[in-house]
Amino acid sequence: MQTELDRWFVHEILVHEEALMRFLQRHWPHREELHDLRQELYARLYEAGAKARPAQPKAFLFASARHLMTDRLRRGKVVSIEPMGDFEPSHVLVDDVSPERWCGGRQALRRLADALDRLPDRCREVVWLRRVEELSQKDVASRLGISEKTVEKHIAKGMRLLADALFTSGDRTGTPDAPSNASMRREGD
Repeated sequence: MQTELDRWFVHEILVHEEALMRFLQRHWPHREELHDLRQELYARLYEAGAKARPAQPKAFLFASARHLMTDRLRRGKVVSIEPMGDFEPSHVLVDDVSPERWCGGRQALRRLADALDRLPDRCREVVWLRRVEELSQKDVASRLGISEKTVEKHIAKGMRLLADALFTSGDRTGTPDAPSNASMRREGD
């Protein structure tokens, strides 16, 4: 006996199976995974349909397919840290981080944190969301209630100010001279 959910799924989702398979074949490089991908997508759609029916099922189907492929690609980039077997210890020289390199890295990180702190408030917020949290330009704009063009301008300005703070060298030792807090705020306003 078919439920209302089953009827919806058959009449609104399964009718697009041929177009879905063509779409997946065009966009997914691993042909042997197409049927698994389709089944996982159908399971997701069925579960989503049990909660609420989308107003545009076909658009929902293809958007969900794109999201599923993106999720799979993202998962594929994750590198396992579990050992794959018993490896004999190699006698290759290990590049241990020297105290000087460790200290230099900490100093560079401190300079970056200081330079970020000196950015104008909105500019710092945009740079953080875009470069650290890796949100899209559109997501940053909607989260902050500003236009995408304004996000673009803040990123360009923030990157310029950070580069100036980190790479402007005023002495012969190569130590960057950080612009004063006041000069960065003045430029940022």
